Amino acid sequence: MFLFQTTNNAAENPESKEELFSIYQLVIDGGLGSIIIISVLLVLLAVALYIYFERLFAIKAASKIDKNFMNQIKDNVSGGKLDAAKMLCSQTDSPVARLTEKGISRIGKPLEDINKAIENAGTLEVYKLEKNVSILATVAGVAPMIGFLGTVIGMIIAFREMATSGGQAEMGSLAGGIYTAMTTTVAGLIVGIIAYIGYNHLVVKTDKVVHQMEANAVDFLDLLNEPV
Repeated sequence: MFLFQTTNNAAENPESKEELFSIYQLVIDGGLGSIIIISVLLVLLAVALYIYFERLFAIKAASKIDKNFMNQIKDNVSGGKLDAAKMLCSQTDSPVARLTEKGISRIGKPLEDINKAIENAGTLEVYKLEKNVSILATVAGVAPMIGFLGTVIGMIIAFREMATSGGQAEMGSLAGGIYTAMTTTVAGLIVGIIAYIGYNHLVVKTDKVVHQMEANAVDFLDLLNEPV
């Protein structure tokens, strides 16, 4: 009897299923404007992630160098084995090795000329490390603006529904504009935040490599400045 009553209660008062939050459905409900803007933001997110990981791996590879590299360079240069030092630099794929090789190729010229050559080579290496990183900064600034554009479009749609209905529009008819306004703003901010964090992380990583290059350049110049 108790089981029968429980079954009847369940039938009379069926448990309402909790509707799962669907991002896809949220975008679709926003209308054509929301779909276009979200699509643009997804493209920007894909570009930002690609650039971030590509540059991250490149910077990590550039920062790796054998701790004994400079010691071997010092031994070869002090012993007059410039060809061996150049060979060691050419076999080491890193900005530090390329700067050192540039300095070795200028040995015999005034120290000021050697320093200038290393600085020019360093500028080129930094440019290589920062390749496409500025795009991340652009995405970080543009994505929220695109999201806000969607907000404006959504509000225009909502107000247009109110105007055409004489101020008696139902909430259902305003849903499209409100969806567009909210979803595009959130999406733009998310993409912008991700791009901004990625950009700053790459800047910090690049600065570490630059400091490493400067430290090794100073060591090399000190080696040439040592009394024979």
